Amino acid sequence: RAAARQVGGQQVQNVATVAGNLCNASPAADGVPPLLSLDAVVEIHGANGVRLLPLADFVLGNRRTALEGSDLLTAVLVPKAWEGARGGFLKLGARSSLVISIVMVAGTLTVDAHGSVERAALAIGACAETARRLPELEAALRGRPADGDLAGLVSPAHFQALSPIDDHRGTAAYRLDAAATLCRRLLLELASSP
Repeated sequence: RAAARQVGGQQVQNVATVAGNLCNASPAADGVPPLLSLDAVVEIHGANGVRLLPLADFVLGNRRTALEGSDLLTAVLVPKAWEGARGGFLKLGARSSLVISIVMVAGTLTVDAHGSVERAALAIGACAETARRLPELEAALRGRPADGDLAGLVSPAHFQALSPIDDHRGTAAYRLDAAATLCRRLLLELASSP
């Protein structure tokens, strides 16, 4: 929901679709990281029938998807495994909407009865050709108390697989630093969520 509020302006939000945001396959598409952090799967109808594909395998690169010929993305499916989870989205841009993201992060946590992180999923957008999950950071979070100390687990090593570009909005080094900062902020928010 937080990401959807920042995609375009009201006019775009009133006519656009989540599927369109995914099929656009922009590295800075605000809809991709939240859905990656929820392990979303896309349903594709084509000449050979229906197939399901993890979102991570659907967006192949800048403006490239796994759609073929007459394929049509007909549904985005989110597993119920994340039901009741804590989730959030943060975006760095010149404004809060109507702007291409410099960096964005989405995250989802489930917390067990003892207050420890049971599952974690974090995805970064606009720092590679496609949005990416951070599996090493996710693994480091599991089993830890869901408190403010989670932010301290974020390290530069967790972002080594990213390959941000240098452009007029920011350098690659700036984007990597911003990605780490946004991850820390998001983890603080998620830790303080009920």
